[in-house]
Amino acid sequence: MALYRALLAAAFPALLLYLGWRSAREVRYWRSLGERFGYLPATVQQTSDGCVWLHAVSVGEVLTSVRLLEALRTALPGVRMYVSVSTLAGRAVADEKLSGLADKVFFAPFDFVFSVRRVLRRMRPRVLIVQETEIWPNLWNEAKRAGAGLVVVNGRISDKAFPKYRAFRWFFGPVLHLPDRILAQGRISMERFVSLGAPPDAVAEGGNLKFDFQPSSAAAPSAVTAVVERTRPRHVWVAASTMPPAAAGDPDEGEAVVDAFLRLAATHPRLLLIWAPRKPELFDEAAGRLARSGVPFLRRSQLQGTEAVALPGVLLLDSIGELSSLFPLAGAVFMGGTLASRGGHNILEPAFSGKPVIVGPHMENFAEIAADFRAGGAVISIADVEELAPAVTKALGEGDYARTVGERGRALAESRRGATALAAALCVERFDQSVPRPVKHLASRMILGPLASLWAAGVRLRRARQMANAQALPRPVVSIGGLGMGGSGKTPMAIWTAEALRVTGSEPAFLTRGYKRHSLDRVLVLAPGDQAPPRTTGDEAQLLLQSRLGAVGISGDRSEAGRAVLDLFDPGVFILDDGFQHWRLRRDCDVVMIDALDPLSGGAAFPLGRQRESLEALERAHAVVVSRSIRPWPGLERLLRRYTRAPMFYSRFVPRRWRRWTVQGAEAETIPACDFQPGKVAAFCGLGNPVSFWSTLAGAGIRPARRWSFGDHHLYRPAEIRRMVTLAQTMGAGALLTTAKDVQNLPPETQSLTHAAPVWWLEIEIEVDRPDELAGLIRERMAAGFRSRTGA
Repeated sequence: MALYRALLAAAFPALLLYLGWRSAREVRYWRSLGERFGYLPATVQQTSDGCVWLHAVSVGEVLTSVRLLEALRTALPGVRMYVSVSTLAGRAVADEKLSGLADKVFFAPFDFVFSVRRVLRRMRPRVLIVQETEIWPNLWNEAKRAGAGLVVVNGRISDKAFPKYRAFRWFFGPVLHLPDRILAQGRISMERFVSLGAPPDAVAEGGNLKFDFQPSSAAAPSAVTAVVERTRPRHVWVAASTMPPAAAGDPDEGEAVVDAFLRLAATHPRLLLIWAPRKPELFDEAAGRLARSGVPFLRRSQLQGTEAVALPGVLLLDSIGELSSLFPLAGAVFMGGTLASRGGHNILEPAFSGKPVIVGPHMENFAEIAADFRAGGAVISIADVEELAPAVTKALGEGDYARTVGERGRALAESRRGATALAAALCVERFDQSVPRPVKHLASRMILGPLASLWAAGVRLRRARQMANAQALPRPVVSIGGLGMGGSGKTPMAIWTAEALRVTGSEPAFLTRGYKRHSLDRVLVLAPGDQAPPRTTGDEAQLLLQSRLGAVGISGDRSEAGRAVLDLFDPGVFILDDGFQHWRLRRDCDVVMIDALDPLSGGAAFPLGRQRESLEALERAHAVVVSRSIRPWPGLERLLRRYTRAPMFYSRFVPRRWRRWTVQGAEAETIPACDFQPGKVAAFCGLGNPVSFWSTLAGAGIRPARRWSFGDHHLYRPAEIRRMVTLAQTMGAGALLTTAKDVQNLPPETQSLTHAAPVWWLEIEIEVDRPDELAGLIRERMAAGFRSRTGA
């Protein structure tokens, strides 16, 4: 790997020269460079509990991805799917064909460590799916370091490529140990992966995803079908994906097709050839060849809607992504890349249409498919260009020959279906078993690592000292806390717990620190529903007050706050909000929240990561609740089981309603979340993990024109509100969206400053899986803990 990275670094100046040359020739390539260096658009982001990254190189892989993405969407509802491509043609087709399936299509990063890490930090995928033989050592290695599962699907190693890989087995062997599973197209490719160094137990025969192609899912473009209808040909021949010579002595397939067409024209006066060169750069060359040959033709890109091709003539398909939809129109198909030594192209798409397919001798890239089709008499094989015209003549004949070959091809293709279901199941398994973890820069490890060690040592000392002198309250105490800094849903969970306990007759009271409050009072006690300035109580205390479920005691010393509450009220249970590290007060039940957005809290102690305590502290937990999780996460459960035997639960935040911000006490306009249609908006928040809010908006179909992230518990100033309103107006946004926590920190002037773009905040509720079980566990543990420490 070190040698590979050194070679990449040495080649970097040459790459820059190439990129400049390529960009000068095609401005679209210039526009792709940001993504290729890892700078993804804002719409590609970390998601609730991980995402799927599918890498499809170009057009063929993109088309194959359709069925796989459909299967993954069904198995992983709500999980974001991102697709990367390498070519401009692949991007154009992906934008069209994967609309509604992929959340975003982007250009894959160059295989430099800095580019790859930038993408991985933004997305935090739980599984990276690589199609066919895209072996990028840095991408594979960094994905595994970041905790993502790595699956190769539709894997193949062609006859042409295998000797080259084998010559560098010493290099590819370690790289091929990185994937969790490799699903090879057939037994030959499977054996080749193993011979190159892949572990035998990681390689399996998975079939070919191309067999699961659905012809009916791609309708022929109306402009093309209209031309064919007006032309009214008797015979249609499709020449697909033709290529120029690959080596000396190779035929030019474009020239071979035109020559064969001229020979056929004499005997087939109403013949229409639909000719699709493989690459866009061949389109003009093909048009020039037809013009020089005197063949009547139309270009797909220049159709106006009234033309017909003069027969015998040619429709030049100078477009991308439309070929597969036109096979049903054909009477015969010649597959390019098979006369020139290009290794062949996919013959399954025309085969599924029941059309006789003509191929030359070069099918090395699809050797196993070609062998099956030839053995089954399901393809017409020719040896050279001289045999092309006779083969097309035979395929277009009136007898049963062409129909028999076409039906054999269709039957054979149908019999090989099922690879997509197998690949999807394996990808879902790896998604469930993987836990993303942050990869730290070397510089940050060197600088911040020692500081993190000092922090962890200090925490251990402070914990031991405070637990030894912990005080107790004469009521059961339930703590809702976490391991990391920043939000994980502790306050909503504290409110949920209060509701669950109140149902059974336990009158709750809340104890909270009142982080960032500005008050001279050491202890502040408020009755349920009391109104107090947010800057006096802190934003989280406001949410507890507004719940009206119990009194709220606010102090850095929760035991002192608890005694002050007892002087005024008679609660049956105290609930500590963010209390897992408040060791000065004895607890009877500890519920620990794990944020699915960052379950390892940065993977290290502060300041290298966000951990207040390491995972070992989970041994004190009585219950673990994974927040913001769409579905059970077996891989995370397996990891946490190393540290705790506490029962695990999952929770998610559900948007209930949007409220228009008003001054405290005023009636607010309210709209159910499902009915909220704000038009163009901007959004802001000051959370420990702002991605949680952005993901909630995305899940509701809201795409802000501009987003602002502030520090956790940020106290907004009038100037900041004024600036956001001004920028929102310049973008045409008519509203500002934020969270229930953030509205507590808005200045009183907000209402007068936001007439042009009013502030709306989202009211959410927490939903817990197995709620009765969790509520029962909390009641049982708090009762048992209270009896144990009091003897009551």
